[in-house]
Parts: sequence; structure tokens; C-alpha cells
Amino acid sequence: MEALGSHPLSRYATIAIDIATRIARGEYREGQKIFGRSTLAGKYNVSPETIRRALTLLQDTDIVQVSPGVGVVVKSQRAAETFLAECGQRQVLRDMQERLHRLLRERDRINAEIEKLMNELLDYTFKMAGNLQRIEEIRILPTSPLVGKSLAEAEFRARTGSTVLSIYRGGEEILSPQADTVIHAGDILIVLAPPELREQVYNLVGGVPKKE
Repeated sequence: MEALGSHPLSRYATIAIDIATRIARGEYREGQKIFGRSTLAGKYNVSPETIRRALTLLQDTDIVQVSPGVGVVVKSQRAAETFLAECGQRQVLRDMQERLHRLLRERDRINAEIEKLMNELLDYTFKMAGNLQRIEEIRILPTSPLVGKSLAEAEFRARTGSTVLSIYRGGEEILSPQADTVIHAGDILIVLAPPELREQVYNLVGGVPKKE
């Protein structure tokens, strides 16, 4: 059996399906001569070669018999029904494959856009973080007014707009210290502070800002 070609269907296959449909519906009955090649070419407004390929397809599937000097004669209505059922199944498969290909292309496009946007977001976030805040390491001297006070009592965040991320004490690290954490002499505060407020942070702890 000759292949029906890739999606969309070629013209000759479309004509073959149309003729088979008419046979399946009983418009053309078994044993009936339906038309000659030239007549069919005129009916479908195609070249004789296109009609020849359509009739070859129908003859290969035992739907019609093409005989020189006789013409095209309907051979089997049942074969026409089987042919149409197979064509329908192939069409469904082609449609599903095409939909899948479209969705895969769309997925690739969306993934590319997501990756691009994520990279832009990360770049922007790092730039903003660099511009808005920076991390400071501040050692608490014995003379600091904060010694013996908790972070809440020192009003660290309220007075400096900064966040104590952790405290290094005696070789250990206190992550995300609570408001009631008491500050000791020798502590090293890891502080996230806006650049314009770093002097306020050092003034609060009684230290001298490091040179940039």
C-alpha cells in the first residue's frame, strides 16, 4: 500500500479518501463504473498524474479495480470502510504528534524565558544587595556600652536599621540570635547594615568604623 505522505495529507491522498468515502456511503456501488481518469481529473481540478496516484492507492487497498479500456470500477465497499478507519486512526496519530511537537516547542521557549528571567533576577538581586546593604564584622570591646545588654535592650535594629546575623563567641557561632541574647565583651557581631548607617552601628557599639 502506498504511504499517504506526511501531515498535512497530499492532494492525491485527499482525493482517494473522498472517493472511498463516497463508496462507503453507497454513492458508488460495488461493480459500478465510477469515472475515467480524465473525468476525475476535471472533477477534482488536478493533473492526470495526481488522479493516477489516487487510483493506485485505492486499487492497492482493493477498493477499486482500474482496467485499461474499462475504467474505474468499484470493487469492495468493505475495503473502503476499512481504509477510511485506518486513515482516521493515522490522522488522529498525526494530530497528536503535531500537538506534542507544538507543546514541546512551547515548553522549550518558556523554559528559555524562565532561565533568562531567573538570571536577570539574580543579577538584579545581587546588585541591589550590594548597593543597599553590606556585611560588617564588629568586635565588642570591654569598654562598649552594649556589654551586658541584650539585643532588645540595646535597641540594635531600631537605632541602626541593621540586623545581627550571628555572634561569634569563644570559637562558637550563635546563628540568628534572639532578642534576649546578651552581648559579651570579645563577641564578634556579624551585622547586615545599609552602607549609609554603618557609622551609627559603630557609634552604638562604641567602636571605630573600619576604613573602606
